[in-house]
Amino acid sequence: MAKPAQGTRYRGSIHDHPDFDPGQDAEALYNAMKGIGSDKEAILELITSRSNRQRQEICQSYKSLYGKDLIADLKYELTGKFERLIVGLMRPLAYCDAKEIKDAISGIGTDEKCLIEILASRTNQQIHQLVAAYKDAYERDLESDIIGDTSGHFQKMLVVLLQGTREEDDVVSEDLVQQDVQDLYEAGELKWGTDEAQFIYILGNRSKQHLRLVFDEYLKTTGKPIEASIRGELSGDFEKLMLAVVKCVRSTPEYFAERLFKAMKGLGTRDNTLIRIMVTRSELDMLDIREIFRTKYEKSLYSMIKNDTSGEYKKALLRLCGGDDDAAGQFFPEAAQVAYQMWELSAVARVEMKGTVRPANDFNPDADAKALRKAMKGLGTDENTIIDIITHRSNAQRQQIRQTFKSHFGRDLMADLKSEVSGDLARLILGLMMPPAHYDAKQLKKAMEGAGTDEKALIEILATRTNAEIHAINEAYKEDYHKSLEDALSSDTSGHFKRILISLATGNREEGGEDRDQAREDAQEIADTPSGDKTSLETRFMTILCTRSYPHLRRVFQEFIKKTNYDVEHVIKKEMSGDVRDAFVAIVQSVKNKPLFFADKLYKSMKGAGTDEKTLTRVMVSRSEADLFNIQQEFIEKYDKSLHQAIEVREAGAGAGGLPCRMAHLCRATRCASFVPKQIQGLGPGL
Repeated sequence: MAKPAQGTRYRGSIHDHPDFDPGQDAEALYNAMKGIGSDKEAILELITSRSNRQRQEICQSYKSLYGKDLIADLKYELTGKFERLIVGLMRPLAYCDAKEIKDAISGIGTDEKCLIEILASRTNQQIHQLVAAYKDAYERDLESDIIGDTSGHFQKMLVVLLQGTREEDDVVSEDLVQQDVQDLYEAGELKWGTDEAQFIYILGNRSKQHLRLVFDEYLKTTGKPIEASIRGELSGDFEKLMLAVVKCVRSTPEYFAERLFKAMKGLGTRDNTLIRIMVTRSELDMLDIREIFRTKYEKSLYSMIKNDTSGEYKKALLRLCGGDDDAAGQFFPEAAQVAYQMWELSAVARVEMKGTVRPANDFNPDADAKALRKAMKGLGTDENTIIDIITHRSNAQRQQIRQTFKSHFGRDLMADLKSEVSGDLARLILGLMMPPAHYDAKQLKKAMEGAGTDEKALIEILATRTNAEIHAINEAYKEDYHKSLEDALSSDTSGHFKRILISLATGNREEGGEDRDQAREDAQEIADTPSGDKTSLETRFMTILCTRSYPHLRRVFQEFIKKTNYDVEHVIKKEMSGDVRDAFVAIVQSVKNKPLFFADKLYKSMKGAGTDEKTLTRVMVSRSEADLFNIQQEFIEKYDKSLHQAIEVREAGAGAGGLPCRMAHLCRATRCASFVPKQIQGLGPGL
């Protein structure tokens, strides 16, 4: 069993077996493989209940007793994924890593993901042991083999990591932290091109404690996380490697939790990845991985393995996992503490919200009005000109263009656009031309008119807007439709759902900071509601979720976890149903992370067959000047592809004239715009 670092608890799932007798175990394995067929159940039961150190003793005893190599016999008797898993468990960790890397660089092609995973996540000591094991097992130099199979900056960073010389001093120099932040910024964001050598030197050599402070300062100074800069400045396998290094610096268990989730999500299972991680982390940090997995993905690692695998292979993996943490909405105690710490970090981190559409420089409403008139005059319509102008002007500038258009031509620009463009493009362009409050008012009106109600649209808008935005929507609704929004909601909804929407539509949410004593009382009030008392639970949730300020609610959620070992969102999903549940979940998710809430909405609007153009358009239009930049960051972090890429995939499916083609302009606005926060003006010249 791997020894934990001094002063730390053992966090593996596999422990030394009590009353261990290597000779007796060797005999049991020999009998399990003797004769026709093999007793796979006995093999997996024994091997998965012994530590790696004990397995090495069994191998030695097996050779002493029978003059045979245990691993060779296991390879002969077992097959497929089960064989790979069991044989992997029988190797010392360093030799297991060495075998994985040898397989990754052998034959045609290279498994870059395997190289990245191993070399980005191992400690200095583990790297040194790996290099020695590779030399011993294959009589080859690992560095030479890596150089022979990779190239460019990707190769250089792998070689740096292979040295196993990362600084390990916990004493951090504040001056050096500031210098590294400046060097990284000047090497990427401020430079035409990128100085990859600086990224390699700093990320490949500094201690983890130092780098965590660098990442924190980088965010404060530049207004963006280091991951965003890496994605913007680097590319290909080099980009993936550097992102993996950053993730492992932040939290190695979280990196592996994410790797495991991706190995099993969707169609098919990446079994090699699943096996490699379960084998190599089972005596290091499997309990930490389980905690983070449960917190992050709202399901246990155990249950996901159980649903994604089969046979003895499944049984062995589940034993390595070490237990099922999956009770609806419930965390085991360590995971509750992880969730609490995540809230503490979120309370400290304050990321500036930024849109992708910003006021155009050298704005000339007269020229824009004339260009739009020309684009719509005569036969045909120059849609590209219309799109280019409207998606590259702020909403305030678009209102000036409307006024100038009417002054010059005596015509209503909105009416002209409506007659010249149609379908989804018209919905997008006309939406961008409306003042935000009037646009939201129109979306609410559409959600309630005709047969049926679009409850999701009502929830999305009312659960995410600020008090000021809600007040402006009320005024716009009254002005445009000669009816109060409250009356409209009352006529079209009912029950608790109606009460929630009307409460949100008053725009009377408190706007102060957190009150810790009140937060504890609020958390206790929710916690005290008996399970199954749906009416009382919904009333108490509404009183708190619809009126308390966002900072206060974040503290309530923390206190709720401390008191109950439950996450409030899970409780809502477990105890409630229908539109009431959806409304409360939307509020909670918006409080936790509003950009992530919208990133999820966008992903779901493009997921599967067809596109939900109404949702896609509504979110892109309404968030383009609010926080679409942040939404993009959350999208790529969660779904491993950019929002721009996701839209382009839909563009290919919709054809050149489809809505996604037009929508991509709102994403491209970010790529074209330059933004230098005030805090970093002293670091170098502006972009």
